Parts: sequence; structure tokens; C-alpha cells
Amino acid sequence: MKVSVTYALPDRQAWLEVDVPEQATVRDAIEASGIIRTFPMLDLNLQKVGVFGKTVALEARLEPGQRVEIYRPITADPVALRGNSEEDE
Repeated sequence: MKVSVTYALPDRQAWLEVDVPEQATVRDAIEASGIIRTFPMLDLNLQKVGVFGKTVALEARLEPGQRVEIYRPITADPVALRGNSEEDE
């Protein structure tokens, strides 16, 4: 079955289509894609992964056409980025 694997940095991204066996897991798709060779800094033990924007486990089973996403760590607190908008009101 065909699925895709994606990862993006601010200045570089990859979207790879890969053919995996039925019952393949997220981990299987990532390994089959070879994306870790392109982005050797990826550490699947530390980084979250998801399918179509929803976080899943590496052992989650895939369905045909799904998009596996490897997420970058959050580098800023989203609440802090909003500032003190409640205090400004």
C-alpha cells in the first residue's frame, strides 16, 4: 500500500511516497522511506509522530494513502508568544 512520510525544517522539507506492506506501522513507513538518511538528526525516540495532524504511536497501523508526519520539537511556549493579551483588554 502507498503512504507518504513528511518532515519539514524552516528551510528544508521532504515529502516521500513509499510502498509498504499491508499492516505496516508508522515506524515501518519511516524506515522504508529512508528519511532518516536525509535528516540524520531525527531521533524517533524523542520526536513525536502523527498521521494527518494527529499524534500517534510509532507502532500505530497505517491505512492506504495516509500521511505520516514527523514533528519538530516545540522551541517556544505558544502561550508566551500570545503575550499578555488578556491583561491588555
